[in-house]
Amino acid sequence: MDIETIKQRLARPASKFVAGGFRPTHADDESWLGRVFLFRPDEDIPLNAAGEQMLPYAQFYLPALPFSSPMLAGVRVLTVFISAAFPDEFEPMGGNWLIREYSTDEPLVRKELAVPGSFLKPFPLKVEAVAEDYPLWDGGGVPCDLEREVLALERAGHIESYYDMVTHCYEHKIGGYPSFCQSGVYPGDDFEFVFQISSDGKIGLNVVDSGSLMFWKHRVTGEWAIYYDFY
Repeated sequence: MDIETIKQRLARPASKFVAGGFRPTHADDESWLGRVFLFRPDEDIPLNAAGEQMLPYAQFYLPALPFSSPMLAGVRVLTVFISAAFPDEFEPMGGNWLIREYSTDEPLVRKELAVPGSFLKPFPLKVEAVAEDYPLWDGGGVPCDLEREVLALERAGHIESYYDMVTHCYEHKIGGYPSFCQSGVYPGDDFEFVFQISSDGKIGLNVVDSGSLMFWKHRVTGEWAIYYDFY
C-alpha cells in the first residue's frame, strides 16, 4: 500500500480553535472558551454533586464552523461545564461535568452568569479549518492493518517514521482525532470522538500537566464520555 492510500484511509477533517488575538463581536454566533452566555430560559449555571457551581468551559456555535462532527447533526449550540476539580476519567456525565446541546430551532436567551473564583479567562475563538487531521501513532487510532503497512514502508526505506507522512492537530478542536499524551484509551465500542479542549495558558487552563480534555459521544444512545491524560 502506498503513502497516499494510507493517508486517505486515515485523514479526518476538523475545526481548530485559537483563543483570542482579535476583538470579539459578542454575537450569538461566536464561540468562546471560559464563557457561556446562551441558555434555555429556565436554565442556570449547573451545580455539581457537592452543590457547587460548575465552571463554564466552552460555548461552540456549530453552524459557523468549517466542519462539525456528524455526531452533532442538528445541534446549533453546544456548551460545556466542568467542576473546579476535574471529574474522574470516564465518570458519568452529570455529577461533575455537563454538556448541553441545543437544536437549531430551540429558543435561547443570553445570560451573563459569572462563577465567582473561576480560574478560566474568557476568550473568543478564532476558527480554522483543518482539512486533514491524523491519529497519533501509539494507540491513537491507526488500525492494525495500516500499522503493518506503515512499518513495511519504514523497513523498505520509503519513510523514516510515521510522522514523515502525517500531522496531528493538538489544539482545541471539533473533529479529527484525540490528542493523547500517553497510549490511547477509548471509552468503548460505538463511541465516536467529537471534540477536545486542550491546556492553554491564555485561558488559564492546565489539564494536570499540559494534557487535553477529550469528549466522545455514543452513536446509538447519545451518551457522552470524558477522558483526559497528561505528560
